[in-house]
Amino acid sequence: MRQHSGIGVLDKAMTVLHAVADEPCNLSLLCERTGLPRATAHRLAVGLETHRLLIRNAQGLWAPGPALAELAATAKDTLVDASSYVLPRLREITGESVQVYRRDGLDRICIASMEPPTGLRDTVLVGARLPMTAGSGAKVLAAWADLPVQRALLAEAKYTDRTLSEVRRRGWAQSIAERESGVASVAAPIRDGAGTVIAAISVSGPIDRMGRKPGARWAADLLAAADAIQKRL
Repeated sequence: MRQHSGIGVLDKAMTVLHAVADEPCNLSLLCERTGLPRATAHRLAVGLETHRLLIRNAQGLWAPGPALAELAATAKDTLVDASSYVLPRLREITGESVQVYRRDGLDRICIASMEPPTGLRDTVLVGARLPMTAGSGAKVLAAWADLPVQRALLAEAKYTDRTLSEVRRRGWAQSIAERESGVASVAAPIRDGAGTVIAAISVSGPIDRMGRKPGARWAADLLAAADAIQKRL
């Protein structure tokens, strides 16, 4: 479930763009991926093609267009910029992989990531889309999400409503082999200037190094890192 703006044609156009992001598609596949009627999907795709947001490749399939790259080149993400100043120090302190996640509907997207130079790592690439049903980062983002999102997640999550209440109370979350076997993690919320939770900062690594209570070890450092990012925002 993606976020909706309430502007129907804009939301449908974004659905079309996301549908071709992973793999180019023809009209039939576009309708299947988006759930849009054939005429609507075709009209939107042709319109996006006019603006060079979509192109037709050599096989005649719709694919992301050059205008997307042109727009991305000029885009500035203040959260990513702020994180770039803070993550190196957090990685140095913990010796583990560090990430920043932002919620997108019922998923979370890694928008910043750094790995330790040596040793076994928990590699999460920038742009990776992960479920919101497991992991410390997921718990943090779910704990401060609105109620409809929480209800949708709790139906399949490895955590409970009580868990989210505990995360809000203590201000951080931890997980042991939830998202991936053998991996532990700790996460804390990143807030904007108004105090709204906009992302989660996380440290993750092998359980053998992180231990079974990673929060006791790294929560204070994560909270300090989250506060440093907020100040830069």
